[in-house]
Amino acid sequence: MKQLVLLAGLLAGIGLTIQAQAQSSESKPQTKVSTKGGLSVTSGQYQFKFGGRIMYDYNKAEKNGVTDEDDFDLRRGRLYASGKIGDDWSFKSQFNVNGGGAEDLYLRYGGFGSAANITVGRQKMPFGLEELTSSKDISVLERSAITERFAIGRSDGVQLHGKMSGNQTYAVAFFTDDVNDAEAGEETGFAARYTIAPYKTENSLIHLGIAYKDIDEDSAVGLEVAATSGPFHIQAEFVDGEEGNTDLDGYYIQAGYILTGETRPYSGGKFKRVKPGDKGGAWEVVARLEEGDGNHSDIELGRTDASAYTLGLNWYPHGNVRLGVNYTDGEDNLDGDEGNEFRVRFQLTF
Repeated sequence: MKQLVLLAGLLAGIGLTIQAQAQSSESKPQTKVSTKGGLSVTSGQYQFKFGGRIMYDYNKAEKNGVTDEDDFDLRRGRLYASGKIGDDWSFKSQFNVNGGGAEDLYLRYGGFGSAANITVGRQKMPFGLEELTSSKDISVLERSAITERFAIGRSDGVQLHGKMSGNQTYAVAFFTDDVNDAEAGEETGFAARYTIAPYKTENSLIHLGIAYKDIDEDSAVGLEVAATSGPFHIQAEFVDGEEGNTDLDGYYIQAGYILTGETRPYSGGKFKRVKPGDKGGAWEVVARLEEGDGNHSDIELGRTDASAYTLGLNWYPHGNVRLGVNYTDGEDNLDGDEGNEFRVRFQLTF
């Protein structure tokens, strides 16, 4: 953590030095420094941004009444650097400070406008509304078991994506996926997603989406539906897929209500984090039901067919700070095992 503070201070010092030098000469491009949502330095056609997220969790998980986990540790610690070079090129490099290596590491060409961007490198592949919503923006502290089972996550690849008129988005990607068997090497995958918000106003919307993936013997189709109306929001996903010769399917439905009246933000086919409307912060209650084949490891049941529900409460005292509490309880539909988890999160983004 000391290294993080020192690095942030160093970057801030560099930015202020650049600003001072720019102001001393009218012939040089005007340099702007901003600390809103990370440290951002812009000079002419160049932009550099530094930021990250810290998530500390306490979680206690039980299986059949026996405690399997009782921990307080770092759930996510990430630092990123992103930027723009001219009007057409941008990049992002994001790493875990608590191990795990690179999260994002890509170069993007946007010379065709917002309707067509080409991103090359390690990035999230287009499958699933909940998966593509950032971990710092999801309302339930952990993604559903259905998403954890079927989502592709991040891989190395090439993606064509963009926004179209009528609140539509699309993405098509080819990527490589690591295989557990070392002798098998890597598999090549394909994924695509399309979304539309046929109704959208300042405080309400309807979202529809469909996605497809194919990775060797692993394929799936995902359907998305979501809506907001003032402080109320709801979303659901159903996934039907195959792993080898095994048919799998599952769904979740999630609803939330922001007690302080704010509306959950939405942009580009996914949701954003709740922003408090005043100094008292924003309060949100959320509930989720999930059913079917999933990765139910959070409640110690593993990859199986199970039923589970989650209740949660979030407090956003600041646009960059979140404190959340969740309780999840579930039962294996195959052998009757029961599992539950209590989780508390302290989150800071910068």
